[in-house]
Order: sequence, then structure tokens, then C-alpha cells
Amino acid sequence: MTEKTAIRFVNLTKVYKGSDDPALNNVSLTIPEYEIFGLLGPNGAGKTTTINILCGLLKPTLGKVVINGLPLEKNLHEIRRFIGVVPQEIALYPTLTANENLRFFGNMYGLKGRALKSRIAECLQLLGLEKNASRKIKTYSGGMKRRINLIAGILHKPEILFLDEPTVGIDVQSRNVIIDYLRELNASGTTIIYTSHYMEEAESFCSRIAIIDYGEIIAEGNPIELINSNSEDNSLEDIFIRLTGRRLRDN
Repeated sequence: MTEKTAIRFVNLTKVYKGSDDPALNNVSLTIPEYEIFGLLGPNGAGKTTTINILCGLLKPTLGKVVINGLPLEKNLHEIRRFIGVVPQEIALYPTLTANENLRFFGNMYGLKGRALKSRIAECLQLLGLEKNASRKIKTYSGGMKRRINLIAGILHKPEILFLDEPTVGIDVQSRNVIIDYLRELNASGTTIIYTSHYMEEAESFCSRIAIIDYGEIIAEGNPIELINSNSEDNSLEDIFIRLTGRRLRDN
């Protein structure tokens, strides 16, 4: 069976106004359908810029993006119907309850009535939040907010899901719940594109990764195969440090 492409971008370049250096520099990549693809890199490497362009939130300076065979520039409205986005920042209304937040986001995706109510209840139960659905988000712990943030992006059962550091800054239990649920989503047919600073998590979670630095892809492949290809490397973190260096990236 021929492998179908979920995402393809060619010569993707982004130069922000007032900057001399490109945030993305002529990057090309193909992501097959049903993959869990990790986009890894230091702070400021170009990860979030890439995700924002692929989601249609940011226009590239140059380059072409195709999602499920549709050119992004001409089909953004249609593409947004079958993609889900979970941003790095918590995108919830703190003074509303979890139920109220999820009804709002569900309505944005065109879900209504009993179908929406049933889908919200299903997701809350799967992520262990059904008993807290009537609490305001501002009373939630960091891990609980991350789980609701995830639900808001997957209510409409997207074919492609973009996750920008979905487990940052949370407890181990919440991280495991989120990763386990994402594996289930992927097994049911969702292609996942994921950024993270947690190399151990990415090594076990991703079927393929790309390491990006200074706006360019410097490594790509299956994590285990990449590790085995160099005798100096015992983990994905070893590869990451060897390729990107030990200099702190605080910007």
C-alpha cells in the first residue's frame, strides 16, 4: 500500500520584521500519515514558528505547505476543519469552568447539542477530569490545565494534531496520562506533530524526529536508528547535545 503524506513543506523560510536572521531558513520536510513526529530543538531554534506556519497562524516569507494534499495558502478554511492545535500557552478562560470552556471550543469547531455534550464527557473521563468539570479553570493545578488544554484541541477528532510542548511544567502523573492518551489517538488514526524539550519522552514517544537549530534541520530519522548510527550516542539526548552544543539558549 502506498504511504500517504499528511504534511509536506518545501523551502520554508520565515524572516520576522526587524530581524536580519531567518527564524526558518529554507526548510523542507515530509511527514507521512499516522506518524508521531517530534520536532526538537533548543529555545529559539524555529520549532514554534514551524508549528504556527503549518497551522495557518503565521504566513511564511517563502515556501510551500501542503496538508493532506491541499495547498495551505488556498485551502486554510477547509484545512482548519480537520486539524487540531494544542498551543504551548494555556489557551483557556480562567474564570469559566472546564465544561464551559469545552462547550465554547466545541462550538468553534461546529459541534453542538448532544453530540458535543457526549464528546466532552468522553474526553473528560479518558483524561481523569470528569469529577472536576464544574470547577473554574483558575482553581486547577498545572497538570489539570494541560489536560483540559489538550481536550480543547481534540474535541472534533482531528486527523492531524499539532502539539507545542504539551507536557511542559507538569507532574509526572499528568505527563504519563497525556502521553498514553496521545498514543491511543495515534493508534486510532491521528497524525501527531509534537515539540518538546524532554528528550527521553520524545525518544520513547516519537516514530520519527527532526532536530532543528538556527532555523535549519540538522538531523532527521527514527530515534533508535539515529542513536545506533553513532557509537558516541547512547540516547536521543546525547545526539541533541552533540549536534546543538551545550551553550545556554535563554532567548
